[in-house]
Amino acid sequence: GCLGDTQFCFRFRRSPGRKVSLCCFLDQLDRDLPVYLKKDPAYYYGYVYFRQVRDKSLKRGYFQKSLVLISKLPYVHLFRTMLKQIAPEYFEKSEAFLEAVCSDVDRWPPPIPGKILHLPIMGIIMKLRIPTHRDKPGTTPIVQNIHQADAQISVALPTVHEVDLFRCFCPVFFHIQMLWELVLLGEPLVVMAPSPSESSETVLALVSCISPLKYCSDFRPYFTIHDSEFKEYTTRTQAPPSVILGVTNPFFAKTLQHWPHIIRIGDIKLPGEVPKQVKVKKLKNLKTLDSKPGVYTSYKPYLNKDEEIVKQLQKGVQQKRPTEAQSVILRRYFLELTESFIIPLERYVASLMPLQKCISPWKSPPQLRQFSQDDFMKTLEKAGPQLTSGLKGDWIGLYRHFLKSPNFDGWFRSRQKEMTQKLEALHLEALCNENLVFWSQKHTEVETVDLVLKLKNKLLQADREQLPVKTDTLKKLQTHINDIILALPDDLQDILLKTGTT
Repeated sequence: GCLGDTQFCFRFRRSPGRKVSLCCFLDQLDRDLPVYLKKDPAYYYGYVYFRQVRDKSLKRGYFQKSLVLISKLPYVHLFRTMLKQIAPEYFEKSEAFLEAVCSDVDRWPPPIPGKILHLPIMGIIMKLRIPTHRDKPGTTPIVQNIHQADAQISVALPTVHEVDLFRCFCPVFFHIQMLWELVLLGEPLVVMAPSPSESSETVLALVSCISPLKYCSDFRPYFTIHDSEFKEYTTRTQAPPSVILGVTNPFFAKTLQHWPHIIRIGDIKLPGEVPKQVKVKKLKNLKTLDSKPGVYTSYKPYLNKDEEIVKQLQKGVQQKRPTEAQSVILRRYFLELTESFIIPLERYVASLMPLQKCISPWKSPPQLRQFSQDDFMKTLEKAGPQLTSGLKGDWIGLYRHFLKSPNFDGWFRSRQKEMTQKLEALHLEALCNENLVFWSQKHTEVETVDLVLKLKNKLLQADREQLPVKTDTLKKLQTHINDIILALPDDLQDILLKTGTT
């Protein structure tokens, strides 16, 4: 039914065990990205521009064609803009045009976070900036006109990844807070939409509403009966998995009616009218294919409803506030809600880090203390979300539920890794501040050789794991190693200078 041109996005699993030479390079860039923009090694994104127009000269009576761009990078807005520029011409000019496009893309600079990039594509130049993890959450540093060559800029992108939040949430306007809870807790969610573009935009908006937290379960902006996970995700023999599916096929209304949370959206209208208050509907009302738009669930939110944000956005609609401005308000609201929720967890996890005085250069770095749910819950009384949020409700219940979710697991693993790397870095610094040559003179050759090998391993580890160590520290450690080796007999020097350098 999608006559004309449609743009949407889908996501699919990569075959396990495939190595690509680009990986190492992208991994280095990944370090500087915010957590929600890091590539997922298990998935690719497909960005689609689809055209369907009547054509009596063709057997089926229609011209139907898609141009699909596949990438590991979740830069929805960038690739959408790019396809808008090239797909219409491709449908007219075919293969030779695509070769010219690929030749342009080959000239693109690497996607380094924080740098202003100029990307030529078929006679125009796109100017953009990929965010870094150092950017203040919720801000999109506008691409400033700082180059003389800006006269050539045809498209300056204010974002590489964001979708129009307000437009996406408009059909379920009164339930945004409940949907935030469902996404935060990794609950199984189905979005039933009239078209692939509305399905994919809504799923991407849901995933981004818990930013700066990373959504750690699977999500499929546009899921069809041809997806290889179709059987796995629609089986009734076990509880639905933690996944957000965007679908358009009416067949899913029947296949997925046992799912606990279903969002049905009609055609997304331009938000020029105040959305009507729609009650949450019971799941048993979803049996028919022509069910009305709305949210079908028996979920009871943990937090009381925030009437203030609803009034603010309604007022914006009445005053004809631009949809971009409404999206900024909504994004800030979600950000403040997520930060209020996550700050107590951040604070507690930081307390699990051993004190710096416990780090000895002559012992392995100390371990992080165990996460204790009971200890964490005790901290909420004095240092809970009430310090930053005026929302009342069962915050304790929400935390208990969250601690069992894939989003907590993903967040905590990432924090654990960061803190373990920090301990390794502090251990390296402690070693650098010791007089290692003096130590080696007081110990046997065997112990000295053992120390050299351990220090070389430390340097390799710092490089391999990209530990947060200053370059000066690494140089200093290398000097220590060289000085110790030079104090040893010649035969040992030869062996040690060759060892561990590859």
